[in-house]
Amino acid sequence: MALLEIKVNGMECRVAVDATTSLLTVLREHLHITGPKVGCETGDCGACSVLVNGTLRRACLTHALSVQGADIETIEGAGGSGGLHPLQKAFYEKHASQCGFCTPGMIMTAKALLDENPNPTVTDIKETLSGNLCRCGSYINIIEAVKFAAELVADEGGDR
Repeated sequence: MALLEIKVNGMECRVAVDATTSLLTVLREHLHITGPKVGCETGDCGACSVLVNGTLRRACLTHALSVQGADIETIEGAGGSGGLHPLQKAFYEKHASQCGFCTPGMIMTAKALLDENPNPTVTDIKETLSGNLCRCGSYINIIEAVKFAAELVADEGGDR
């Protein structure tokens, strides 16, 4: 066992893990952060998407010890202390969630896009979200929500 020290959604965390423990297991089972979902466990569905030092990662494929000292952001921390992130507001407004299983991963993936490109094209959005699966087929509303969120971010002066 090794001691993993990370910051998750702004909170310092220390967890004893072994070399095979995934970041997803640390988040869900040790820290009880359930936004990142257990989907395929092969990195294909995107339900476990989180930001590690601002970079999109699949938590199911990320060995916990490989993120030692990192800053991890999950859907629970996306809005910061100011409430909902514009993406969360947009998903609600544009009815982009059906069952909601894919929503945390979709939002975190879209957040990574907007953090890098605050004015994405529809093609940019589609390409970025292409690694995330929605079992309900809500892709049209999800794309509309990301476009709307980009407008909200612009209206809020770039507060992502």
